[in-house]
Amino acid sequence: MYSQIMTGALLGIESYLACVEADASNGMPGFEMVGMLNTEVKEAKERVRVALKNANIHLPPVHITVNISPAHIRKNGTAYDLPIALALLICIGTLKAEELEGHLVVGELGLNGEVKFVNGVLPIVLQAKEKGIKVCLVPKENEMEGGVVAGIDVIGVESLADVLLYFETRRRNETGKFSPVRINVEALFSDEETSGPDFSEVAGQECVKRAVEIAAAGFHHILLVGTPGAGKTMIAKRIPSVLPPLSIAESMEVTKIYSVAGLLREKESLIVKRPFCNPHHTISEQALAGGGRVPKPGMISLAHRGVLFLDEAVHFSGPAIELLRQPMEDKKVQIARAFGTYAYPADFMLVAAINPCPCGYYPDRNRCICTQQQRKKYLSKISGPILDRIDICVEAPKVELQDLQDKKAGESSKQIRERIERARLVQRKRFEGTGLAFNADMSPGQVGEFCVLGKEERTFMEKAFSSMQLSARGYHKILKVSRTIADLDGSPEIKVSHLAEAICLRSADRQDDELR
Repeated sequence: MYSQIMTGALLGIESYLACVEADASNGMPGFEMVGMLNTEVKEAKERVRVALKNANIHLPPVHITVNISPAHIRKNGTAYDLPIALALLICIGTLKAEELEGHLVVGELGLNGEVKFVNGVLPIVLQAKEKGIKVCLVPKENEMEGGVVAGIDVIGVESLADVLLYFETRRRNETGKFSPVRINVEALFSDEETSGPDFSEVAGQECVKRAVEIAAAGFHHILLVGTPGAGKTMIAKRIPSVLPPLSIAESMEVTKIYSVAGLLREKESLIVKRPFCNPHHTISEQALAGGGRVPKPGMISLAHRGVLFLDEAVHFSGPAIELLRQPMEDKKVQIARAFGTYAYPADFMLVAAINPCPCGYYPDRNRCICTQQQRKKYLSKISGPILDRIDICVEAPKVELQDLQDKKAGESSKQIRERIERARLVQRKRFEGTGLAFNADMSPGQVGEFCVLGKEERTFMEKAFSSMQLSARGYHKILKVSRTIADLDGSPEIKVSHLAEAICLRSADRQDDELR
């Protein structure tokens, strides 16, 4: 007897529908599986056979053939176990084919018949809804994740026995314990906690906080240069607190990435806070960019719509730093394998922190013992092309005693965030219909359109271009940052004062040849 079950599979962070076909026929007893399958998929036949036995369902001595289509796409993962089991139950007459019409099934099976957590349920449910599927049967641990998708019934099951009970209750037109999961997405965002590290805890460093505010408003990349203990890491960890909350669409994007990577916590439905990724400097290139035998998102993609913080950036390997070049420009990571090319989104705000020299105390010659050659070698680990892609570079000076003893609290993250939200509202109106979101996203042509300079401002930039020996990219970076400063000031035009501040925010990487 022939049967087929609809299931879902992953291709990068996107999903496609796959069909599990099963046929049980007379002949030499056996269990064959075809369809361009990886090892873990081929092993499903043993998991399914034992899981059915332990659920008191015995397969007759027949020849079983299972095909997973489309056959030209390589299949991996363990989410095919449950659909294979249900296809076999139809073949032996335990279930009827019409009972599974309009259903999509995913889930890994334990040998005891337990249905286990799988990766990527959110993109699979989204794809199922798009293709007109009415019901998704998913592992109980994944039901909250799938339940955020409106317009489709998501049912969580714990075991094969649960699945059989589900179809039995449907035959009796009962719901029982199998009510579709409904997640109030808007309530998740309204319940978001705002507690955490706050900028009011940062003593002094007003110039650095101003630079961070500008960077957050326009989603610009920023480099912090300063001595040990100046507060670079402390400030960086508070940047998410001044970023506006994720929108529902952004939250879906981020959650899909974490779902595919298998990093959603049990019973977690949506990620409602902007990611903050702080990899250790020993991270490999593959872990940073993503990849593997079965490609998965790397740290760059996990920081999508949030912050990627590289503390002590010069200690990261040269190749790891250099692979940031393309994602910083293209907002995505492409990974090519023999059996396909995967694209992962990577629209992140890079925040890097470094010391000015190996000992960390330059230019204090009472404490710094580094030679000019040592400084040059140390700082050259961040190449010119990477520095050129960083919009803002600011020095974090040593914190003075009077700042530490000052009992008056500084501006809170909430106050800073309100200004940033106003600036971002201006950007949304400006870029409506263009596909852009932030000033940092503008192409050279769009810079010319949206960063129009007056006569005085053009003269000022001509002098700056010549004296600072700017590249074309550096010139455009200054205009983008000045546009953000003008937005924070509520000014429709870019003025000389805005250009001057933007230039100052790049002066730290031009003060020495070593930082160029």
